[in-house]
Amino acid sequence: MSNYSVPPFLSELLHARSPSGYEAEAQAVYDKYVKGSADEYSGDALGNRIATLNPKGDPVLMLAGHMDELGLIITYVNKDGYLYFDTIGGHDLSVISGRRVIIQTANGPVKGVTGKRAIHLMDEEDRKRVPKKHEIWIDIGASSKKDALARVSIGDVATYDHELELINGSIGTARAFDNKVGAYIVGETLVRLAKEKKKLAAKVVSVATSQEEIGTRGATTAAYLVNPHIAVAIDVGHATDHPDCDNRRFGETKLGGGPILCRGANINPKVYQKLLAAAKKAKIPYQLEADPRPTGTDARAIQMGRGGVATGLVSIPLRYMHTPSEVVDLEDVERCVKLLVEFAKSLEKGDYAHW
Repeated sequence: MSNYSVPPFLSELLHARSPSGYEAEAQAVYDKYVKGSADEYSGDALGNRIATLNPKGDPVLMLAGHMDELGLIITYVNKDGYLYFDTIGGHDLSVISGRRVIIQTANGPVKGVTGKRAIHLMDEEDRKRVPKKHEIWIDIGASSKKDALARVSIGDVATYDHELELINGSIGTARAFDNKVGAYIVGETLVRLAKEKKKLAAKVVSVATSQEEIGTRGATTAAYLVNPHIAVAIDVGHATDHPDCDNRRFGETKLGGGPILCRGANINPKVYQKLLAAAKKAKIPYQLEADPRPTGTDARAIQMGRGGVATGLVSIPLRYMHTPSEVVDLEDVERCVKLLVEFAKSLEKGDYAHW
C-alpha cells in the first residue's frame, strides 16, 4: 500500500462526476476549496468557475484547467428496460463494455453495467471487430421500459465507476485525471498565491473551464470574459514511456519527469521562455513537447480570444488517456503547481508578451 498523501481538494475533484455539460459536482468541489481564497469569484452561463486574485493587477493572467470529463448520455430505453447511450467526448469504443457505471439522476445515483453479446455467442468475424455504440447497452437490472424510466430519464449521464487508487508511491490511477488535475492545479495555484506575502504585479484569474472535451467551449467564453493579456492552459499530455509507443512519432515524455512545456504555433514564444525560466529558477524538472498546429486543449481557444492572447500550455504526463484507468504521477501535479506559482510571481507590470 502507498503512504503518499493525496491533497483532499484533488481527491474530491477526482471523485466528482462531471461529464461535459453536467459539471455540477466538480463545480461544488472547486467552490469549496477556491472561493475562500479569491478576491472575486463567479460562475457563468456555461458553468465555468472564475476565481480572481489581485483584481487591480497588471498584466491579467488567466490560468485554465477543464473540470469536465468523458461520459455517456442516455438516449433511448428499449421495451425490456435496457438503456442505450451516446458518448460524451472521445471514447475508445473497445473499452466501454463490461464496465460498472454510475448514472446521475434526479433521484440520486443509479448503478449499472455496460453489456454486449458474450464472446461465446459471437461468430469468428464478430469477435475480431470493435462493437458499435448501438451494439452496447447499460443494464440497470430493470424488468421493463416502465421500470427503467421510473429510475432514469433520457438525458441522464453516466460515468465509469472507477475511483482514485494509488498503485505505487505517488503513482495513481483514476478515471478522470483528464483533466481534474488541471482544474486542481489552477485552483491550488491561486490558493497558494493568496497565502504568500509577496506582492503580485499580475491580476491572476484561475478558471475551471467546462465542456473542453466537446470543443473547448467553456474556455472560449471564459477567455472573452476574463480578457487576459497572458494565459496558460493546464491539461494532461501523453506520457510516451510505455510499450508500443513510437517516440519517432510521438516524442519522448515520461511519468515522473515533471510538467511538459509545449512549443509550437499555439504557444507564444515569450510565454514559453517565461515558463522555462520559472522552472529553472524553482529547480523544477520539466519536459518538452512540440506541436505544429493548434493543440487539442483549451489553449487553442484562449489564444484566439478577442484580439489574441499570449498563451502557453503546460501538461501533466499521463498514460492511457481516455480510458477508465488513466495513470499519473502525482509528484508531477505538485511540481506543476509550484511552476505556476513561480511563473505568476515573475510577471511584470506592462509586459503582455507581444512579439
